[in-house]
Amino acid sequence: MPPYRGVRYHLSEFSSTNHPTNARELFNLRHSSLRVTVERAFGALKGRFRIIDNKSFHKYKTQVKLVLACCLLHNWIIGFGLDNIVPAEEGFVGALPEDDEDVPLEEPAMVNVRDQICNAMWASRGSSTT
Repeated sequence: MPPYRGVRYHLSEFSSTNHPTNARELFNLRHSSLRVTVERAFGALKGRFRIIDNKSFHKYKTQVKLVLACCLLHNWIIGFGLDNIVPAEEGFVGALPEDDEDVPLEEPAMVNVRDQICNAMWASRGSSTT
């Protein structure tokens, strides 16, 4: 689901004094934050398990199982010892994702879903943090 185009997106465009001013900016802020988190998680997995970082010759179903197995192993390792691959969360400053020029055109059905999510976020913004 792509962010809204032509609306502030990158985390650096928001600050403690420069809050989202409308529903679309709030959606894009949370989309960007989630994207950085997901990219960081995949980076940690790729750093720990080289099988994910290399081009796979396995069937798609096997690739899915490999990623799930690596996630399980990763979580087990974190739960039972110090982790040298994933740095501590506090004080982490992630790299901003590059703009995607090859983002597919927006599907009308997904635009509707995104708008519903966006409006729900905006309506509940007082009861949660951005």
